Amino acid sequence: MDSIVNSKFPVVGDDADLLTSNIIGAAIEVHRALGPGLLESAYQICLLHELLLRQIKVESQKFLPILYKNVMIDCGYRLDLVVENQVVVEIKSVSAVLGVHESQLLSYLKLGEYRVVF
Repeated sequence: MDSIVNSKFPVVGDDADLLTSNIIGAAIEVHRALGPGLLESAYQICLLHELLLRQIKVESQKFLPILYKNVMIDCGYRLDLVVENQVVVEIKSVSAVLGVHESQLLSYLKLGEYRVVF
């Protein structure tokens, strides 16, 4: 799981490491409990619940509009989870991450003005 951080709210140093560790730990907990083979939506809801249990602020299905010629357009894009207004978590239930998945994430980064930290 890669950390994606909003450039408006940068996390640096030990704080970034701690937040990332907490997210990864929560994701591992969910995967251990559920195992492989479920829909992404199941993992997303359970990870949301796990993060909330850990008292970590998280938003689910955050709206991601496209700004086109000074107009905000809703094209149906949603970020799976946004943790502490900083880390974007895109959940995939696949056997391998493909180029199309990376392209999707890069598009989200560009549209949301996010940047990769780690």
